[in-house]
Amino acid sequence: MKYAFDPAQIPTIAVHGSDERIPVRRIFCIGRNYAAHAREMGKDPDRDPPFFFLKPADAVVDDGVTIPYPPQTENFHFEAELVAVIGTGGKNIPEEKSLDHVWGYGVGNDLTRRDLQLKAREQGRPWDLGKGFDRSAPIAPIHPVSEVGHPSKGAIKLTVNGEVKQDADLADLIWSIPEMISILSHSMELQAGDVIMTGTPAGVGPLVEGDTCVVSIEGLGDLTTHIGPKE
Repeated sequence: MKYAFDPAQIPTIAVHGSDERIPVRRIFCIGRNYAAHAREMGKDPDRDPPFFFLKPADAVVDDGVTIPYPPQTENFHFEAELVAVIGTGGKNIPEEKSLDHVWGYGVGNDLTRRDLQLKAREQGRPWDLGKGFDRSAPIAPIHPVSEVGHPSKGAIKLTVNGEVKQDADLADLIWSIPEMISILSHSMELQAGDVIMTGTPAGVGPLVEGDTCVVSIEGLGDLTTHIGPKE
């Protein structure tokens, strides 16, 4: 095939304990998937049908990287998240078969330009500029299912400069990972390399230049992100 210009490099995520990397196809995110976080965002945490949004694949950032404070925001937020990576695609996947499609799990941070997100929400517009900006998806190396199984409980915690900001348990998810996978697969065909960020607990808040943000999930280790000067 002849291209008019060189194609972009394939975005990838590291694999824990390996020099292999996972090619990223899409990044799905679910909104308000912990009851306490739904309440802090002014919404009812009842199990209404879940809603999803996407980040671009090239928003991924490795563990330990310093990212610049993003432009066009004065309210840049952290969101600790469990990440699931699809290894085997499919459509119309039954919930009881969903976990067969997961390759592994890791620790993520759904970085958010909160002021842009809330303005878009108030105007009934998409969240893309608030959620899908450059370097908005730091993700630590992924642990294969063969090593860690399928986490359904365990501590998820976030600190900023050593101070605890988020502290919850994966058991508090409103919509489970099997449910999320099944629901998404009935809307569109999932493919290997699709990434699901599974929602954040209560306690989201701002980051500023010079901050060090660490997300920890029991059994999956840490994700560290440093915030540099504004672009």
